Order: sequence, then structure tokens, then C-alpha cells
Amino acid sequence: MSEGRGRIASVLVVGVVADERGGGVLQHLDAAGRAVGAAEPVTDLAAAVGAREAAERPRWVLGSAAALYPALLRAGVRLDRCHDVELTEGLLLGHAGRWGEPRSLAAAWARLTGGPVPPDPAPRPPEPPGHGQGALFDGLPGPPGPGVETLTRVYADQLARIAATTRPGRFRLLVAAESAGALIATEMGAAGLPWRVDVHDAVLAELLGEPSPVGGPPRRLAELAARIAAAFGVRQLHADSPAELLRAFARAGVELPNTRAWVLRGVEHPAVPLVLEYKELYRIWTAHGWAWRDAWVSDGRFHPEYVPGGVVSGRWATRGGGALQIPKVIRRAVVADPGWRFVVADAGQLEPRVLAAVSGDARLAAAGGAGDLYAALARDAFAGDRARAKVALLGAMYGQTGGAAVPALAVLKRSYPTAFGHVEAAARTGEAGGLVRSWLGRTCPPAGVVVTDGDDPEPPGGADPQSPRARAARSRGRFTRNFVIQATAAEWAAALLATLRAALVGSGAELVFFQHDEVVVHCPAGQADAVAEAVGAAGERATALLFGDTPVRFPLDVSIVDCYADAT
Repeated sequence: MSEGRGRIASVLVVGVVADERGGGVLQHLDAAGRAVGAAEPVTDLAAAVGAREAAERPRWVLGSAAALYPALLRAGVRLDRCHDVELTEGLLLGHAGRWGEPRSLAAAWARLTGGPVPPDPAPRPPEPPGHGQGALFDGLPGPPGPGVETLTRVYADQLARIAATTRPGRFRLLVAAESAGALIATEMGAAGLPWRVDVHDAVLAELLGEPSPVGGPPRRLAELAARIAAAFGVRQLHADSPAELLRAFARAGVELPNTRAWVLRGVEHPAVPLVLEYKELYRIWTAHGWAWRDAWVSDGRFHPEYVPGGVVSGRWATRGGGALQIPKVIRRAVVADPGWRFVVADAGQLEPRVLAAVSGDARLAAAGGAGDLYAALARDAFAGDRARAKVALLGAMYGQTGGAAVPALAVLKRSYPTAFGHVEAAARTGEAGGLVRSWLGRTCPPAGVVVTDGDDPEPPGGADPQSPRARAARSRGRFTRNFVIQATAAEWAAALLATLRAALVGSGAELVFFQHDEVVVHCPAGQADAVAEAVGAAGERATALLFGDTPVRFPLDVSIVDCYADAT
């Protein structure tokens, strides 16, 4: 990728700050972030921003889109593009090896001027729909110091720091995608995901039985708890308590380190299938049951709060509502409005294709031009054995070192040495305590920072008999090995999302959901085919933006459905 790719086209740049009375200040900026002319105070910020957006479509410099944009959207103002100072500060701090330092506008200003750096404000509690929508900018403080001058000086400093990064062209694209994500996240939260309460209630009744009239577990969970207790030979047992389950298994002669699903599946005991079923239904009841519906679904829409870059790899997170953990059975309640359809697009085999694109391995890149990458690998190097080819490639990316992966990895290393060496180098860097970066420049946390994504995975390498220090090094090596791929995959998905958003302007279609490598568009039925084409074009554009002229394809599996659960 040339350094010019990802450079943002020259457009008018306007900094904007808000006050608590609905007004604010606008300031034109030049290409270096310097003020052009006098600042422009306005008494109605939403009206002024809306008029400027309609006339000039500038790039808006915002201290935090998450703080300012919701109020503008409620006033009917949609921004085309922005530079989010807070998100950019976090990226720049990470690139400089200062991961986790405060990233707010106030903190950036303090670092720039040599003052004491304040901590970032604690995230506000997640608010279900209908809350926190009083006055336009109620409770939104202006930036510290001299107002809009603070914003513009920090912005100019960020531009200079971006230019000094290892690959500034790529980093500019990262900043643009992250900032676009901030706008999209606000828009998707405001639009909401269509949700049929009656279907949701029917699914809950089917899975859980009737709710308890006194607030306890529903009928099906109560019955399972009784059967689990009987399987252990006791009268009563709280099946949602890991401590009680561990003691019950111990009394039965089964010592377990924990009650995670992958541990239980290796145990021969009549209670195990019951416990696994209980855990699955209990999670549905507590995470997406009747109380969740009452709190988060309003007027036929689920309104989650998305957090772009909320995971260290750059993947999105959510704050409240559990939008990224909706079980497929509950997705039956996600039904398009009458006369509308969902266009659901999923990037299959995304991370293996990223490895093919970034590693510089010509042979793997050629295989990545196929519709099924694993099948292409199988034909090329694994005697037609697709399962073995998949084990090898995933093992290389996730650090699988035992079992069936060993001979498969040997074939992969011999056939695709450059790709294998790419992830091995990232692992060795991590084991030594070093930092690794994604394709566009997102930097991993330093050694010593505990990283978790909230999943419940089976360890890729099984038990490690080495010393605690060696185990910690190997664990970090597995993390950095995958970080360079997963973070780049998140960048490709962000570029897809931003490109698709631009393509949908004026169509009436709306982005309503995004999860890792899957995007959902809600559109009038007559536009579904055109939206599907736009999704495919957005994927091609994202690939070109990141990787230029690469033989690697990033195909999208696209479904046009009435119900989200029906998407393939």
C-alpha cells in the first residue's frame, strides 16, 4: 500500500464546540489545523451546523462525537464526516507506547500545555431508550481553557503527530475510519434495531416456560434446577452458582477447575447435559429475558449504545443491552417492518484472508483469490483435505501448538513460509514484551495489561507445563500473534461500514446493526437488491483502501430476509 492511499481528500474543516444553552462556536481551519479567520459564536448550534453541513459538507472537528452528535441527530442534523479528537488521541497514545493514558480533549490539552493531566470522566451508566434526552446540550460542558482554541490547537497537534507516525498514510485512514465509526454508532443507536415484542415473548415462553409470579426463575429453569439437584443426590442446589456446582461435582468425585462449558463437556456425569442446558437458558433469561425487553425495547426498536474501538483490537463493543451477544434463537424477534427487508452481509473467512493480504506471501495471496480459501489451500498444499488446511491456518493465527495441528502446521510452514513467519514474528515480539501493530497502525497494549474479550474459549494450546513466567510469555505471544490479524480485520470492517454508509445516503435505507464482520441494513423491500449490490461494492472499496491492488478477495455472504434469524 502506498503512503498516499488513505490520505483524506482536501475539504473544508470546521471545529465546533457546544455550550450548555444550545449555542456554541464554529472555527474554520486550514490543512494544518490552524484557525482561518475569527471564530464564529452562534446561539443555535444545531441550526448553524445543519446549515453549514448542507451548504459545504465540511469535516467537523469534534472533541467527542459520542458526546456531541446525539444531540445534533435529535435536532435533525446529520454529519457527513468528522475528526473525533478523543478517539484519535487514544490511537496516537497507543502508537507512542502510552496505551491507556487519558484521551479526552481536556487530557490532550493538558499534555500539550504542560498542565496536570486529568483522568477521563467515568463512562455514564447505559441508559435505556427514552432517558437522557432533555435540553439539546444539557449537561454537556465546554472544553477547558480557551474554548474553541483548545480544540483547534489539539487538532493541529494531532495532525502533526499523525504525520510523524511510522506510516502516516495508513494512520490517516485509521483515524478517518474510527471517526466515521463514531458517527455511525450514534446513528445506529438512534435508529434502533426493529424488534417484535410479541415474537420475543413467544420465544421466551417456548424456551423458558412461564415467568415466575414472585420474580424467581421461570418454570423451565426451576425444573432443570430440580433435575440437576436430583442428579447429584441432593434436595436443592443453586445451579447458577459455580461454587455450589464445583462442590457438588467434588462430592461426586470429579474435581474441576471451573464450570465453563468447555470444561464440563469433558466430564462424564449425568448432571452435565442438564447443567449445560441450564447455563444456556439462564443466560437467555438474565441477558435477554422479560426484564431486558422492558428496559431496552421501545416503540418496536432495540436501541443499544455502540462503542467503536471498545475492544483493544479495535472491534466494537456495546454499553448496556448486550447487543453483540444476541443468541440466534432470540434473533427471531428481529423482524423487518411491513414492506421492508433486511440485507445481512457477513464477511466469511475474514481473518485468514487478512493474513493472506498483509503477510506478503504470494502463494497464500493467490489462494485468497478463491471463493473458499480453505478449499484453495487444500488443493494447493493439503492433498485436497479442507479440514486439515483449516486447522493449519487457524492454528497459525491462534497459536494452536498441539494435537492435530502439529502435522498440519508443518505443511503450512513449508508451503507458505512468509505467511507463517508473519504471525510467528508477531508472537515472538509479544513473548519478548514488545508491541505489535495492525496494518493501519493500531498498537497493542503493553505487556502486563490484562486483556480479555469476555468470551469463554477453550485454551488453544491446552495446559502449559512451563513456569508461570513462561506461560505468561506464551499467552502474550498468542495474543500478539492474533492481534496483528484481528485488528486489521476490524479496520477492514470499519472501512466497509464507512463506505456503505456513504453509499446509502438519500436512499431511505438505514444501517441498524454491526457486529465484528457482519452488517445489517433495513431498507424498503424494493431497494433490497440495490442495497445488496451496494454492500458488495463497499467491500471491494474497503479492500482497495486498505490493501490496494491485491489478488486476495474478501467476499461477502449476503442474505435478503424478513427476519434476522433467517440470514445464512
